[in-house]
Amino acid sequence: MEKMIDDRKSLDRRTFVKVCMTSLSVIAANPLTLAASTEGVRSHNRVLLRKPDGEPVTSSWLSEHRSAIFHYPYVTTPCFIIDLGRPVTAPEGSAWPGGAGPGSSIVSYSAICAHRHSYPTRSASFINFRPEQITYVNRDDAQVRGRELIYCCSERSVYDPAAGARVLGGPAPTALTSIMLEHDPETDRYHALGTLGKEQYDVFFEKFAFRIALDHDRENIREPARDAATVVPALEYSTNQVRC
Repeated sequence: MEKMIDDRKSLDRRTFVKVCMTSLSVIAANPLTLAASTEGVRSHNRVLLRKPDGEPVTSSWLSEHRSAIFHYPYVTTPCFIIDLGRPVTAPEGSAWPGGAGPGSSIVSYSAICAHRHSYPTRSASFINFRPEQITYVNRDDAQVRGRELIYCCSERSVYDPAAGARVLGGPAPTALTSIMLEHDPETDRYHALGTLGKEQYDVFFEKFAFRIALDHDRENIREPARDAATVVPALEYSTNQVRC
């Protein structure tokens, strides 16, 4: 039994190293990839994703709720985990690995907007996953329609979760930070392993330090997430889901 656990841990490390090496090879082949969408893979603590009742998150639970919030890689930094309901493959030349889970449909991103760092709180969320069809202004200042997008109503930045959360419209200068997921097909459990892309955490902590400490009732707002993170359905996490 101990050997099986050791073998699995070894496999997990090899999987993450493989993702890192793949990302580096893509960046080396096309330096514009680094400037446009990623600043490389960063390893953080391996954290189990669990439901509010303490049981591990499963694919069927994610499918039922579509969009949920958890905190990673710090206990105060919110993330989206989204089931897009269809296979999600990485765009050509991208270091982003695409969807996770049995249907390759599960994606995860930092829920901190890359523009002015709006983020979901218990009282309100101005940045949300929008499964329904919405109208927004794209980078060419044209009104277009789309669905299954992440929309930040603070400054109307729009991100595509099916394409590494690249920016489709609004003032955001870069994609949302991707959260690297590991899915175990035998247990149907999910772990967060690290991040990919430009992290917003230092600016986030400096900008909202007092509010974050108050919201989470803790002095050390930079404490890393460890062991497990609780995943809460987005509609339950924030009292007011701001739509625009």
